[in-house]
Order: sequence, then C-alpha cells, then structure tokens
Amino acid sequence: MKKLLLSVLLFAGLLSQAQQKADLIIYNGKIATMQKQGEFVQAIAIKDGIILDTGTEKTIFSAYKATETKLIDAKGKTVIPGLNDSHMHVIREGLNYNSELRWDGVKTLKRAMEMLKEQAARTPDGVWIKVIGGWNEFQFEEKRQPTIEEINAAVPDKPVFITYLYGKAFLNKKGIEVLGYTKDTKYEGSVLEQDSKGNLTGLMYAKETPKAIYMTLGLTTKLSPEERLNSSIQFNHELNRFGLTSIIDAAGGSQNFPADYVTSLELAKQNKLSLRISYYLFAQQKGRELQDYEKWVAETQINKNDNLIVANGYVEEGAGENIVASAADFENFLEPRIVLSDEMEKDLEPIIRLLAKNKWPFRLHATYGESIDRMLNVFEKVNKEIPFNGLRWFFDHAETITTPELERVKKLGGGIAVQFRMYYQGELYNKLYGAPKTQLPPIKKMLELGIPVGAGTDATRISTYNPWMSLHWLLTGKIIGGMQFWPKDQTLDKFTALQLYTSGSAWFSGEEKDKGKLIKGMYADLTVLSDDYFSLKADDVRKIESVLTVVNGKIVFASAEYKALNPEIPAVIPDWSPVKYFGGYQK
Repeated sequence: MKKLLLSVLLFAGLLSQAQQKADLIIYNGKIATMQKQGEFVQAIAIKDGIILDTGTEKTIFSAYKATETKLIDAKGKTVIPGLNDSHMHVIREGLNYNSELRWDGVKTLKRAMEMLKEQAARTPDGVWIKVIGGWNEFQFEEKRQPTIEEINAAVPDKPVFITYLYGKAFLNKKGIEVLGYTKDTKYEGSVLEQDSKGNLTGLMYAKETPKAIYMTLGLTTKLSPEERLNSSIQFNHELNRFGLTSIIDAAGGSQNFPADYVTSLELAKQNKLSLRISYYLFAQQKGRELQDYEKWVAETQINKNDNLIVANGYVEEGAGENIVASAADFENFLEPRIVLSDEMEKDLEPIIRLLAKNKWPFRLHATYGESIDRMLNVFEKVNKEIPFNGLRWFFDHAETITTPELERVKKLGGGIAVQFRMYYQGELYNKLYGAPKTQLPPIKKMLELGIPVGAGTDATRISTYNPWMSLHWLLTGKIIGGMQFWPKDQTLDKFTALQLYTSGSAWFSGEEKDKGKLIKGMYADLTVLSDDYFSLKADDVRKIESVLTVVNGKIVFASAEYKALNPEIPAVIPDWSPVKYFGGYQK
C-alpha cells in the first residue's frame, strides 16, 4: 500500500512537472515587465495562454523548456505587454474597414488625392468612395484640406464622401446626384452649404449636431455579411500590426445592439478574433433610452465570455458611451461649446439608478467640465439612494474637467478614459479658446489623485487607430502638425505613458489583475517592437510597429524577420476594396 502511494505521488509530481513545461518561450529580449519602472528580464515562458514565469534565459530554459516548446529569439528587441485601447469603435469599424480609403499617415495632400483618384478608377459604378476620419490637414506638407473643386475634378463620375473630424464633410457632385439632395434637404442641427444660386456646394457642416454627416454616411455603400466578416478580420489584424491585443469598444452612433454585434460575435465563437474585445451598449433612439437599458439589463448578461477558447475574449461590459441623447455634449471645435438640454438630468437619472441598482458598469461621453459638473450632480444624487460601492463607472474624454470635479469623481470611485482627440483638433481649440495653460485632459492631476486612467484613440471617425501616435501625444504634448499644445512640463514619462496603455486600460474592463504586465499568472498578451520604445527620442516613437504580436499565447501578427510566423488570414474582399491596394495606416 505504501509503495502504491509513493508511486501515485511520484506520478503526480512528474505530471505536475510536465504540465509546467512551456508552450512558448521568448528569449534574448529586453522584456519590460511593467511591474515597476526599469525592470527588464531576458526571457518569458508561456503555457495555455498564461505567463508561467519570467527571468534570465538560463533559469527559464532550465525550468520550462521541453522538446516540444516553441522558441522565439527576440534578438535583443524590446518586448512589452500587449497594448489595450480603452476607447475605440472596433466593432463598428470592422463592419466598414474594407469599404474605406484611409488617409491615416499620408504625408501629403497630393498623395491623398492621388489615392482618391486611383481608388475611383477601380471602384464599380454605384459604389461609394469614402474617407472616414483618421486625418487632418496638419499632417500634410501642404497644411491644407482639399477643396470641393479638387475632389470633383479628381472623381467626377462616382460618388465620394469624405469626413473631416466631427464638424465637416465633403460630398462631390456625383454624390449629391446619387443621394438626390437639393436646397430643400434639411438635417436638424446641421447645414448643407449653398452657393449664391441656391445650389448645394457639397460642403456639409455640423452645428449643434453632426446629424447630416452621419445620416449621409448611413446612405453610402454597405458591405455584405460575408464581406463584413472579412473586413473585421482585416481590421483586427491591422490593429495587431501596432501591438494592440485588447480593445474596449465604447459603442457609438449607428452601432445597434444586437444587429451590429453579430459579426464580431460569430468570429468570437469561431475563435477567429485576434483581439480580446470588451464592449458597452449604447442606446440609439432618442426618447427610448430607458426602455432599451431596461430590456438589456433584463435580457443580457454582463461579463459572459462568448469566446470558448480565449478567456475574456468577447465580453459585454455595461452601458455607454452615450447613455441618453440629451447628455451628448458634442464637441466640435469649429463651433462654440454646446450647452446641454435642460432635460438632461431628468433623462439621465432613472437610467443611472437602474444601472446602479443592477450593478451594471457604465461609461459616459463628456468633453466639457460644464457638462461633467451636471452629470456628477446626477451620480451623487443616485449614490445617496443606491450606493455605487465599488461599481465601475467612468467618464470618456474629459478634456476640460476641473480639479474639483476630479475630486468628486475620485470620491465616487470613478475612472477616466482619455483619448488623443486634441492631437487632431488642437489648432481648432486654440482658435476658439487660446493656448491651454495645462494638460487637456489633465492626466497628471488625475494620476496624482489616484483616479484610474486608461489611454486610447477614439478611432476611427476622428483619429487614427495607431496607438503610437497617441503615445507620442502623451510623451510630448504636441499635436499632429507639430505644434506644442500642452506646456512641456505637463508631459508624461515613458513608463507612465505606456502604463496607461497597458494595466491602466485594463481597469476599464475589470481586468487589472489579469493583464497589462508581463508577470507570472497574467495573460500572455505581448508585442515585440520594431524599435526600442525606452531609448527612442519621443518624436521617433511614432514610427514604432510590432514585429510579433501574441494574444493568449498565440502569434496573431508577425512581420520583418518573423514574417514566416504570420498567421494566414483570408484575402481581402470585395476585390475593389481600398484595403486590398493601400492597406490601412500608411508608412
């Protein structure tokens, strides 16, 4: 009996030892654990999507290497935790990416217009050519936008729609004709410009709302269900190219639940998502928001993972980013600040009460301190009746939030998801309000107060999805054209900035104990970088890409010397897709 017991114990010990052998070891790297500043290790061992251990090559090989372990030589390159965008519209953009020509990263207006003309030549009749966000004139050497005359000359025979930030759009003559727009076409809160004879010029302006721009966008070419699946795969892979491994989807306009979520859900169920996606639900119909949230609270389940293979692979998180239409403080720095409706508090309060009662996390779009003050009044009132008591909630954007308002956020246990929207709108802000005397948003003050802060882009309708552009903003305080927007003494150091994009953002999906650091027990999400983030000049950070991206211990993207490891993904469809010919972000 004693001999049998010893045999069982020996077998169990051997089994345990075998189970600890790694699936993957990355070695010979400058691996930033992000546990503390300046902490780097040489090697990392991974098994079943979890980090087994980190340390020297010798200790990791000795403890975790087996004959079947996959070994990757990092060749001295910098390795960091996978990046996590706390506010992106990844699900919506996935449905549209293959149909869009993107000017992200294009250096000259001349090249941008060449791309437009080249795309028109291959686009079938009846299909729209669209440029939707990700650019402004200050990225171009010419420092100007295209004129409507230039757009009409470049593409006279096919419909073109180009959006500029939140406040302006260009519609060519063919587009006006296809839509049947006339001088009598009206959209609430927006203007369709007319010439002296009453003819539409093709320029559209958002005043109180961007309704004209986004209602028009909804009338342009939509991809088929098969193309949407392909488009989502392509966009997710493009995000992996920059080291992104997680996205928190903030929902958005024209992103209806559940109809517009089924594509990503299908990919999740097939284990074809190359990102961990957490998503929020945004009521779309003005006046019916409470009914929608009552329905969703009753019928859907937060924190339920719909990916059977990857932990937290596709998860519903809660409510927002907009909760009620009357609380939407639309920021358009082509126009003065919008004052929220007097109905806002009455509309918002019952929904916040519903969410607090059911312990549903929520996020709320808020640009201006004046709006945030009123929203906090609602939260504080509800909290007295139904204590938030650890409920995860946060503001998105908060560019002009004040220190007293931050203290109120802290007291209620809230966080703030910040984005680099000012990178694209800083010049416009300066014209309206003058140069800021401090950071916008005041990230250093948030961190000083101990408020959770996560970084992101708010891509894709204003800004690019490239996180290294956002990190450039955090490190320099500059905006896309090179202007110094923040005072230089308000910029962040490299460790703090990267932390906001890793463990900082993880708080916003309740995963701060699961990811964001390369330490034992955390998710094996990481990226090997093309350049050393920690030694590069801050202005050069913009050129960084991933050469190897790993999600849940699996390689989802590889390039340069690791290109042979890049997983095969389907060819881009439809055949005319701009992505097939230009890709996404332009080097």
